[in-house]
Amino acid sequence: MNVTIECSNACDSVWIPPIEDCQRWIIAALKGIAVDSNYSISLRFVEESESGELNKNYRGKEKPTNVLSFPANFPDELAESLEFRPLGDIIVCPQIIQDEAEQQGKTLNAHWAHMLIHGALHLSGFDHSNESEAELMETHEVNTLEKLGFPNPYLIG
Repeated sequence: MNVTIECSNACDSVWIPPIEDCQRWIIAALKGIAVDSNYSISLRFVEESESGELNKNYRGKEKPTNVLSFPANFPDELAESLEFRPLGDIIVCPQIIQDEAEQQGKTLNAHWAHMLIHGALHLSGFDHSNESEAELMETHEVNTLEKLGFPNPYLIG
């Protein structure tokens, strides 16, 4: 499986991990759950104002958030003719991730990895709208993070 990430940075206020780390974390999330194929993901880093606007417009929530995912829902018949199947967009607000990491006593790398894994799982169809789906998603997050050498994020903070 190969994952191509198109990255755009509309945020220059805080630290952002190297794209190689972002790609490694996203690929780790997709291993074992995605069909062995080539995928493309758009990854965008935004300021709190843009995150808040997107969260309001698409989720009806009046505040910025750490990560948003927008699955591509690309038709199978079109995807077969492409070298990389579009999975969708992951929008990340680095300032919120940094603030949360500090508040929750997590390392910045560990929290970034968690948020990108979380976003990639949403692109793959995972959800946490009910208890059983949330448990399945959290289990996959924890297992993926542990394989990458990060602690269980739900036991910290």
